[in-house]
Amino acid sequence: MKIKAATLLFSIIMVSLVTFASNNPVELKSQTASISGTVHDMQSGEALAGVKISIEGTELNVFSDLDGNFTIKDITPGSYNLVLSLISYNNSLIENIAVKASKEEKIEIKLSNE
Repeated sequence: MKIKAATLLFSIIMVSLVTFASNNPVELKSQTASISGTVHDMQSGEALAGVKISIEGTELNVFSDLDGNFTIKDITPGSYNLVLSLISYNNSLIENIAVKASKEEKIEIKLSNE
């Protein structure tokens, strides 16, 4: 009788572990999205490095690399506003960027320093 109870308990524990282990990482990863793009100077067309790109209303931000590229990863699908800032350039607000699950939204941005 004790062996059957122990076997049943072991089976329940194993099924629970497999269920929890398989659900979390796969589902969470498939429900995220990203925004990527490049930032250039409006007049010269040169890539701008060090531009701060923030999602409005959050603490989440990234900076453009030497080629003006940036990527904001692992965000929840929805609509976002981006705020861009760089010393000696006008701040820019890019509104209503819609991102879908498991997709990367790509945008091109030009900043003005006038």
